[in-house]
Amino acid sequence: MKGGRKGAEPKFDLNRLADDFRGLDPNEPGNWPTAPKVAVFIALLVATVAAVWWFDWREQAELLERRIAEEAQLRQDWASKKRQAINLEEYRRQLEETERQFGTLVKQLPNRAEMDSLLSEINQAGLGRGLQFDLFKPGGDVVREFYAEMPIEVRIVGAYHDLGEFASDVSKMSRIVTLSNISLTKVDDSTLLMDARAITYRYLDEEELAQQRQGAQRR
Repeated sequence: MKGGRKGAEPKFDLNRLADDFRGLDPNEPGNWPTAPKVAVFIALLVATVAAVWWFDWREQAELLERRIAEEAQLRQDWASKKRQAINLEEYRRQLEETERQFGTLVKQLPNRAEMDSLLSEINQAGLGRGLQFDLFKPGGDVVREFYAEMPIEVRIVGAYHDLGEFASDVSKMSRIVTLSNISLTKVDDSTLLMDARAITYRYLDEEELAQQRQGAQRR
């Protein structure tokens, strides 16, 4: 024979296990069967872990999550500042270029003392094209943050081609002048009447800037 027969494996007795949990004396847990002791131990262990988690570990876990988020933000800030440091020279170059362009634009804005000569230049541009001014009426200044707008109501009579050349001359002036609200009315076969609003700009002087700052503080 090749060997003896293996003995039958013990079967799990559910009824016996249920009997172990019946009639337990809570005053004498030491006399309980093994199964209830193990079950109570596991229940106490789970309850203890849950209580520690709720009263201690939970706050520590939340604190850890906040610290992880703060670390991620600090790493992101560090990487951003590192990129800025690497590109510092390029940023300086761009800043210088922006300041140069801004200075060029500011130079296109006359100051208050130069406005009369600019108005005369606009008038001469029309007369130089053979146009007739029926109206040339500067309005009150509209003050902005660091500059002011001066609207000028104009009514000009002339040939269509000459009016177009006048508009082109105005756009090419060294100072910034814009034409808006343009309307054309036919006078005869060769002549038109143009109504328009020319707007020119000037930068505010120190006194006007101080008044702007005081007004902003009051608001």
